[in-house]
Amino acid sequence: MTLAVVLALGLALTTTESRANPHQPLADTAPAVAPTPSSTNPSTPATQRPRIALVLSGGGARGFAHVGVLKALEAARVPIDMVVGTSMGAIIGGLYASGMSPQVLEQELMAVQWSGLFERRQPRPTMSQRTKESDFELATALEVSFRDGQFHPRTGAVSTQSLEWLLRRYTLHTRNLGHFDALPTPFRAVATDMVTGEKVVLADGDLAAALRASMSVPGVFAPLTLEDGRVLGDGGLVDNLPVEVARQMGADVVIAVNIGTPLASRDSLTNVLGITSQMINILTEQNVRQSIAQLTRHDLLLAPPLDKLTSADFDKAPAIAALGQAYADTVVSSLERFSVDEDSYAQWRLERLPTAAPEPGALAFVRFDGVTPQQAQHLARLVDTRPGQALNPTVIAEDLSQLAANGDYDRVDYKLATDAQTQAEGLVFDLKDISQSKVHNLRLGMNLRTDFAGNAGFSLKLHHARHWLTASGTEWRNQLELGDGNALRTEIYHPWGGDRDRFVSVSLSMRKERVELFDDRGDAEAIYRRRTWTIGADHGWTIGRGGRTGAARIGLFHSRRLIEPELLHAGSGLQDTVSQWSNTGVRLNFVADQLDFANFPQQGYRVVADSMTGKRRSQGGETQFHRLEIKGTQVWSWGRHTLNLFGRMGRTNELAQGTLDEFSLGGFQQLSGYKVGQVAGNYLGLARLDYYQKLNLNPGLARAFFAGGSLELGNAWNDASSISLRQLRRGYSLYLGADTGLGPFYFGLVHAKGQSTGLYLFMGRP
Repeated sequence: MTLAVVLALGLALTTTESRANPHQPLADTAPAVAPTPSSTNPSTPATQRPRIALVLSGGGARGFAHVGVLKALEAARVPIDMVVGTSMGAIIGGLYASGMSPQVLEQELMAVQWSGLFERRQPRPTMSQRTKESDFELATALEVSFRDGQFHPRTGAVSTQSLEWLLRRYTLHTRNLGHFDALPTPFRAVATDMVTGEKVVLADGDLAAALRASMSVPGVFAPLTLEDGRVLGDGGLVDNLPVEVARQMGADVVIAVNIGTPLASRDSLTNVLGITSQMINILTEQNVRQSIAQLTRHDLLLAPPLDKLTSADFDKAPAIAALGQAYADTVVSSLERFSVDEDSYAQWRLERLPTAAPEPGALAFVRFDGVTPQQAQHLARLVDTRPGQALNPTVIAEDLSQLAANGDYDRVDYKLATDAQTQAEGLVFDLKDISQSKVHNLRLGMNLRTDFAGNAGFSLKLHHARHWLTASGTEWRNQLELGDGNALRTEIYHPWGGDRDRFVSVSLSMRKERVELFDDRGDAEAIYRRRTWTIGADHGWTIGRGGRTGAARIGLFHSRRLIEPELLHAGSGLQDTVSQWSNTGVRLNFVADQLDFANFPQQGYRVVADSMTGKRRSQGGETQFHRLEIKGTQVWSWGRHTLNLFGRMGRTNELAQGTLDEFSLGGFQQLSGYKVGQVAGNYLGLARLDYYQKLNLNPGLARAFFAGGSLELGNAWNDASSISLRQLRRGYSLYLGADTGLGPFYFGLVHAKGQSTGLYLFMGRP
């Protein structure tokens, strides 16, 4: 999660607490409840008691405290007649109103892996291999789309797709209800109309969508567009403690629970982000104060003290829920004012039993809305849910992940629908196709490296992709690189075949770069300019369901290379003339990737093999050439500890050093302590054992922080007869690292025997 996401979750979602100190006695923090016959006499019939509304505020992860309050209300036998909630309060309150007991609600919510629930991307192993490969093309610093003549940034910093699926599963039994008054406990959710700025009280329709809409913080979660066209954002912007809505529902008394975060201190107002967040909090507190002012002496205000826990602390859900219950237990005497006798409470609980839609039977149909018929035929082959099967939430979750993995759709959801003619119930995958708007996706990335001794490199990369050029899914991809090396690559990729597990592609690439050659002591003795042009055509196959396991290619290619000396050290003996040649032949490529993360993986493997063979033509005539390179990674983890084993080997024709077609090593974790490209030859071998530990730090800018080190063994030789294990060179590194939005980041100490020992900084993709 990026820093912007964490701060936005921690500040934009939050609202401020009542200015009262929640640690003081309840009489000092909440209006007193005047004794009434119905609230003090247990024998009073339930029909004569006041109607009690529970109002739950927003506050992000701090909203888990609501679960503890619900448990305390149940222990005190307080019957709730209606629930109103905003943002996280709407989610907790809506699920409770749908019939979930506090115990089941706590059990379900605590079992959710909240830290990964808001990730923009699907779990990496579920993605197609083509999508995974983009992780190694560049590390994205900025991503925008261009459509309808305008640039469009992301509408949300994180995805709520997984949250939507979770809410859909929890509210499936309410699918046939027309109004939220028909829930076991009448319910309202509050959202904000992002067009008019007005408060929207959601009282009917799709319950899961209402809960999701109420928790749509601008800039953090994308606003939700309903079927009627309204664009809804987080309700906390206009009414974070919706007491007035409860009054409008007919509440006689209100139990309001405010779990907002206090205003930031003066020390945090030192930058634009801190000031902006504080402005949002101030504006939100104003509507909270207005709501508190509406409470009377008959009502009760609860404000659990959550200390320094923030609205972004989703990984601390159990602790927050426990704090909420512990606080509610301290105000039992105040809750008892609303309690009823055991028989009346038992009757109330019976009335709360869900009586909505029965469990769905066999699915009469499976339909895809929002896509063309041709796309629907392809998508039907990607999912496991079939007509005639019983509804299986686990299988549907896997199907949704498969549909969302490639990023071709702005929205991937599902619902149960009834056929108007047969009245049979079936499953509808609800998709919002981005291909119809001719969207051009643009990503910008950068690479940076330095050894703080004058050896540095920097480059910018711009990636362009246009998906769905045809109804079959044709893609056009381009990448421009500027910096140490200038490069341009373009490719047309066309899937075909009955299940689209095959594809053809045509590509063109050009690259210009400077290459240094070193002597045995590591001193530069020559600099060359190298230009390469390549055109190719491939036929390939995807491996695994939806191509998520890997891919294989076979194709033809033609390349030209031009080598020009720029600077030669006197007496180096290296060629000082321009040379050029062309290669024409067949190439094979295989890749299988099941790493959980491209950077600092903690589980999985990755294997890449490239082979080329053909004719080489130069001024000296025509010769055969062969080239083979294999790379592999295997990762194991035990808790926070990870071992990453990497191997690389390569061979090519025995060419004279200086023709610059050989393999090379050097640089961070490619024989640390050696200069980039210092160790070069026609035969190469490298093995690296990397250990890193995930640090218990707030991610901020990064997914996670790590500390680790590596041991590397390798070398390069000019001819096969020179290969010897006794000649293996060793490199070492100790580092602090992070998986950031700009790619992997390393800052460490590198060392190699007979070479330099020093600091190294690396960020991005090589």
